[in-house]
Amino acid sequence: QVQLVESGGGLVQPGGSLRLSCVISGGTFSAYDMGWYRQAPGREREEVACISTYDESTHYSGSVKGRFTIARDNRKGTVYLQMNSLKPEDAAVYYCITVHYKGNICRPFGSWGQGTQVTVSS
Repeated sequence: QVQLVESGGGLVQPGGSLRLSCVISGGTFSAYDMGWYRQAPGREREEVACISTYDESTHYSGSVKGRFTIARDNRKGTVYLQMNSLKPEDAAVYYCITVHYKGNICRPFGSWGQGTQVTVSS
């Protein structure tokens, strides 16, 4: 069974940067499209970004496009989320997940990990 472990969250001031990492185990990382999602208190979980394993094409939600970058390293079995110009509204628990990514639509599947908390505050 695929397991995902996120890391890299923390407290950052508005305008700052963080890089999240997600390591996969129990599966063949290169076989999966991957996505990052986030959930803020009182809100539904929402898609942040997805990346294809076939050609590493990417898709971003409108709220993060131009500020966040998703990347993957198949040799390390790791997917990253570089977050720049962070805003207070980016604060949430961030999760990585295997997805089906086709036609700019990402559909998560599998089990969610514990996530990593991102707090943006001065």
